[in-house]
Amino acid sequence: MSVRIEKTDLPGIGVRHDLITERGRRIGIIAFRDGHREISIFDLEDPDSCTVSIPVTDPEASALAELLGVSVILSKFQELSNEDTGLFTEHILLPADSEYAGKSLGATKARTRTGVSIVAVVRNGKVIASPRPDERLDQGDALIAVGTRNGLDALAELIASSTG
Repeated sequence: MSVRIEKTDLPGIGVRHDLITERGRRIGIIAFRDGHREISIFDLEDPDSCTVSIPVTDPEASALAELLGVSVILSKFQELSNEDTGLFTEHILLPADSEYAGKSLGATKARTRTGVSIVAVVRNGKVIASPRPDERLDQGDALIAVGTRNGLDALAELIASSTG
């Protein structure tokens, strides 16, 4: 069985989207007409019987989506990273004395200068996926970057350049 999504209109209530896993588990997201939502886990034997229902706020839904999305993206990048493709993923720490600490990601011109894409920033244990050019960089940030070995080395050198 493959992963699939089913959509069910709930007249007067909203919409239910179910993800059916490869093992046959059913996880539902109910989006109510008034804007709130719930995550539901359904009984394995009876797909209409909900065993757990968890109300989720907008910030919680966003955080959950980000966690799931980033973990999938990073695992896909790890799969691509090898000598055969010439593509690598690396965590590069922004040193405290970097000239880019306190400046925007765009100020680095990393992609133009190194050919490397910065796909996420990890700050204080939180992931900022697909950071925008105006994302401010802080000392100690981990930049999640994808590129060639030479490009990643150039990026590490670029962000290590000090203000002193």
